[in-house]
Amino acid sequence: MNLPQWGSGAHIEALIRELGLIPLPEEGGLYAETYRSTGVIPAGAMPGRQDSPRCCATAIYYLITPDRFSTLHRVASTEIFHFYLGDPVTMLQLHPDGSGQSLTLGPDILAGQRPQAVARRKVWQGTRLVPGGRFALLGCTVSPGFEFADYERGQRAELQAQYPAFAAEIAELTPEEE
Repeated sequence: MNLPQWGSGAHIEALIRELGLIPLPEEGGLYAETYRSTGVIPAGAMPGRQDSPRCCATAIYYLITPDRFSTLHRVASTEIFHFYLGDPVTMLQLHPDGSGQSLTLGPDILAGQRPQAVARRKVWQGTRLVPGGRFALLGCTVSPGFEFADYERGQRAELQAQYPAFAAEIAELTPEEE
């Protein structure tokens, strides 16, 4: 593929077409599922974790831009994010014990960026480009596999009350409430 100038709007549009990316409902960003295992974990095999059968794992491409970010959400499975190309992203994780952390995924490992981040099951997480970034192409592997029924979108006021130290970051990663 002969890409237009790196990071230009034409470059991003070419990536979207080449990878078949479409809007990710509720969360934001663009995605394409690249893998869904044929192996199945039976309902009840993981007590307290699932009430219906789940495939063993899923994987997607995930693209974010300045106006398309990952809204704070949590799912019932562990998500592993992989940085592929573009500009660094910041991921906010809010843990069930009330603590939280910000991680930066990107190519500059010596500056503290990481090519991979793990969001454990039931951890609130959302991702956006660092200021001035144009796009980032990530991957996300989920095990047990992702199902839309497992997705829960964060509510700004509730999360800010539970995690007051992260109120500003929560506001950036949640839509305005009606």
